[in-house]
Amino acid sequence: MKDQNCAYCMQGELVAKFGYPVCAMDTGYVYIFKEQSKPGRVILAYKDHVSEMIDISDEERDAFFADVAKVAGAVHKLFHPDKVNYGAYGDTGCHLHMHIVPKYNGGDEWGGTFQMNPDKTYLTDEEYEAMAEKLRKELL
Repeated sequence: MKDQNCAYCMQGELVAKFGYPVCAMDTGYVYIFKEQSKPGRVILAYKDHVSEMIDISDEERDAFFADVAKVAGAVHKLFHPDKVNYGAYGDTGCHLHMHIVPKYNGGDEWGGTFQMNPDKTYLTDEEYEAMAEKLRKELL
């Protein structure tokens, strides 16, 4: 089921406002979060338009979290954060997704909750693609 107004369902231009496509996983799609004040920040969006974790079966939820762990492992390997924060939001864009946010001791917002979009650091398309290629090699 797809929602025509949902960036994650429609992909393309809607998601391109904030995300750069990396790859498909078993349970969803990985995007680089374009605002990169926390280097390596990514999103894993669930493959179907569901709002809550309770909207999928136990098996689907377990598989989704296995993919979250796989993505987090790639982020740890490639970006060497001191900690990874996880956030599942969607008050207005009700599509199950997980923000995987590397945090660096002494870096931006260390010791606090990460902002959804601090609007500080953006990369070139070439830099996003280089990051995406490294992630693809780890994930696929």
